[in-house]
Amino acid sequence: MNENKVIHPVLIVGAGPAGMTAAIYLARANVKFKIVDKYAPGGKMNITQLIENYPGVTNMTGPDLAFKMFEQVRELGVEIDYADVQKIRKDEDHFVVTSDEGEIFAKAVIIATGTQERKLRIPGEAKYTGRGVSYCAVCDGNLYKNDAIVIIGGGNSAIEEAVFVAKIVKEIHIVHRNENFRADDSLIEELRNSPNVKFHLNAIPTEIFGDQNGVTSIGIKNIVDGSEETLNVKAVFPFVGSDAVTDFLSEFDVRDEKGFVLVDHEMMTNVPGLFSIGDVNKKVLRQIVTATNDGAIAALAANRYIKKK
Repeated sequence: MNENKVIHPVLIVGAGPAGMTAAIYLARANVKFKIVDKYAPGGKMNITQLIENYPGVTNMTGPDLAFKMFEQVRELGVEIDYADVQKIRKDEDHFVVTSDEGEIFAKAVIIATGTQERKLRIPGEAKYTGRGVSYCAVCDGNLYKNDAIVIIGGGNSAIEEAVFVAKIVKEIHIVHRNENFRADDSLIEELRNSPNVKFHLNAIPTEIFGDQNGVTSIGIKNIVDGSEETLNVKAVFPFVGSDAVTDFLSEFDVRDEKGFVLVDHEMMTNVPGLFSIGDVNKKVLRQIVTATNDGAIAALAANRYIKKK
């Protein structure tokens, strides 16, 4: 055992809106803590085209709001370290967090790792990821101004992205496994009024094809009559849901059957000192405003917890 190891009072894993809010509240309470993230601060705000429903923000891009939160964190003297957390276990009165940058020790841990886009798991997807397969149409739609693209999915994320890129690209194919959409009716109506949008309902993608330059087409299958069709497109944007980023919590029984974390009203799991916030939690609504709410609650609860310890 290393007697010289530094045990941080609190460790925050994830620097999206939930994690950064927790950091702000802990810093203002003069609590010593460490915050790490695998990616750039901001989480999914960095791939959100426009934010209009966050209180006080009537019209702002996701990256701009992410940077404003990051600036506020930095002004409080907080540094965000970059590490990929791979495992967490408890060792007597503290947690041992294993990452690709080594081990981190903390009395309390706040999980804020969010969700990751679900893959289609069809031939060609992995091969052409980054060469026509992308999980952010807002980010990459501009690359295909003169081309046809396909968006897979029927939820708000898929349709919001489709509405945005419909104004940019030559043609959009919407492939959805049902006849009815989960997205808001107003978004569906706007998309149906776009002349360059074609709908393929009751259909699923079967394979993505390409060449040395990238994607060239995608095969789809109608699940009602079994007919198959090939769409000539230059890009494929899957939006078929998200999975909680929680594999590193396998040591603890804190997740539901889908991998989302279960917490109490103070954002603490059934493991004392282990908190969880934001989209990674089991909840009915995943929004920036609900993430920041969780972050504030968990920060104050973690502060109370370590003071008792």
